[in-house]
Amino acid sequence: MTALKEYQRLEAVGVWRERPDCPRQDVVVSLGDATIVVMDMQSRALTHWSIPAVARANPGSLPAIYHPDGDPSETLEIDGDEIVMIEAIEKLRLAIDRSRPKQRRLRWGVLTVVAGCVAAASFLWLPDVLRSHAATVVPPVKRAQIGIALINHVTDRTGAECRDSLGSPALSRLGAKLFDDQPHRKLMILPGGPKKAMHLPGGTILLHKSLVEDFEDPSVLAGFALAESLRATRNDPLAEVLEASSLLAVIRLLTTGAVPDEALQDYADQLMSAPQRPIETARLLELFKEKGIATTPYAQGLGPSRAEAQALIAADPFKATLPPQLMSDGDWISIQGICES
Repeated sequence: MTALKEYQRLEAVGVWRERPDCPRQDVVVSLGDATIVVMDMQSRALTHWSIPAVARANPGSLPAIYHPDGDPSETLEIDGDEIVMIEAIEKLRLAIDRSRPKQRRLRWGVLTVVAGCVAAASFLWLPDVLRSHAATVVPPVKRAQIGIALINHVTDRTGAECRDSLGSPALSRLGAKLFDDQPHRKLMILPGGPKKAMHLPGGTILLHKSLVEDFEDPSVLAGFALAESLRATRNDPLAEVLEASSLLAVIRLLTTGAVPDEALQDYADQLMSAPQRPIETARLLELFKEKGIATTPYAQGLGPSRAEAQALIAADPFKATLPPQLMSDGDWISIQGICES
């Protein structure tokens, strides 16, 4: 800081002591640009003090005693006879003190900006972390409960599940055969809805009644069930629910073990309209071959003009041979009539 112009090159007499064990020494105090210079009586400089770093040991008392801020062992006494020098030093110290709050405000401003950036990053990053964590820690029983709750919302939009005394057991036998390695899987036939197949947390696969009423080959129904199970394996169904839910809904799940009903309603609406995730053709072919099911009937159910369907037909693992029998004719007839009761 530059000294006030009216006090530039102001000089006064004082007493300086370098350390408590050193003798007191008469000195000449000179006020210059941003410094106090302490000289002996031959005008030789003994020390320089930066004015912003000067502290007063006895405010309001005389003689005024100054020392470097943080080091009270070195002192400079200026007697009351040198009141002009004392006033000059005090004015400069006061001006410096008034500037320091601005510096503090600047620091607080910088800290506020940094904190805001951190908060913004957390706002963007934390929801994904919580969703991923929730999808990992929710146990199978709770997943099944969420799936059951979702079924109620889905059937509000599609109509109630198709069931009868013959078709339902036959459908269960088909599911057990297709998913002998996934006992949690369950097949359900729905009377309406915009999609031929959907999957829910807990293992339920929802299939449109057109798959049993419009096709004579049960491999079409089985193919859509296998393809949907592959989607559910590739993309965690609960993670899909949480991805579509608010952060508050995710926190509710972690703290109470339940997804809010309104979040499930919103997801059911999204499930009706969201496009199906694509599946790798090579993986589909591998799965169908493993389960002993031809891919051509499934491809025809997709629509034979689609590029995916053409690839499945061309690479059908049972193109030259017959696949094993999928189910008895009686079971298939029972499933075909499941929505008629």
